[in-house]
Amino acid sequence: MKEEKHHLERERIKDLSPAAFIELTVNELKEQLTDDRVVLGLSGGVDSTVTAVLLNKAIGQNLFCIFVDHGLLRKNEFETVLENYKTLGLNVIGIRAAQRFYDALKGVTDPEAKRKIIGKGFIDVFEEEAHKLQNIKWLGQGTIYPDILESLTAEGKVIKSHHNVGGLPEKLNLKLVEPLKYLFKDEVRKVGAALGIAESFLQRHPFPGPGLGVRLLGEITAERVRILQEADDIFVSGLKEFGLYGKVWQAGAILLPVQSVGVKNNERTYENAVVLRAVHSVNAMTADWVQLPYNFLAKISNDIIHNVNGVNRVAYDISAKPPATIEWE
Repeated sequence: MKEEKHHLERERIKDLSPAAFIELTVNELKEQLTDDRVVLGLSGGVDSTVTAVLLNKAIGQNLFCIFVDHGLLRKNEFETVLENYKTLGLNVIGIRAAQRFYDALKGVTDPEAKRKIIGKGFIDVFEEEAHKLQNIKWLGQGTIYPDILESLTAEGKVIKSHHNVGGLPEKLNLKLVEPLKYLFKDEVRKVGAALGIAESFLQRHPFPGPGLGVRLLGEITAERVRILQEADDIFVSGLKEFGLYGKVWQAGAILLPVQSVGVKNNERTYENAVVLRAVHSVNAMTADWVQLPYNFLAKISNDIIHNVNGVNRVAYDISAKPPATIEWE
């Protein structure tokens, strides 16, 4: 029954132009929400941003956005994205909570345990901030159609659980509003463009909810995050400089929990190894590694080793999904 309802709703909107979808959705949101207040957690990603701008168009200052810095964002990401949100006219609260997450993650190395700690930490911070707001009735979420499809059950078995499908509403006792839940990612980007969101923002690579936490193998510490942020920034900035960013679906650096022998300034070193990862994909269900130019990889490797304290070796991941996954944890 639930699957049939989802199918019918998808059929209703699938052939609409972005402008028509916006007009229909804004009118429906106004009718659904009236003068109620909505709280929305922003991630810096495309889905939550387009959701926020749509809701803002419908209810204006009755939308309250919360953007949490869990200490695992990319270099300068918190400040840059927060400024972009304010430029879009969003009513957004920025919360710095990095140390809280680092304390909770101290000594933890198991990948699933780290994910759960990060997820719980985000919910706890979000819940605390949401409770400070007055008369909130709704929780906005950037759920999109693949989230719904992958969360449906087949023969009683969940295919995939998503942070965007359920969870927070029960804790906060709020009703749920998901204006993008029947759109695919490419359609979300088209709607975002029609809403006036900058192309540079809409075309950003996907970034995991736990952030660099799934790219930092072993224990998460402030120092190890710094190393990874610096290396990742050199890699991603280099892709943009060489005109390669738009030709890659997702890219990032991974910090390994191993050290190797090297030489810097004519002295022996024993420092960290960084792996670069860049993939082609359509929907993240499968992916293949990108054959980046050798001269580009040589420059990035050299730049990372000579500019990031604590790194003396760089490798490139040439694994496809399957059997490997896009993220390392």
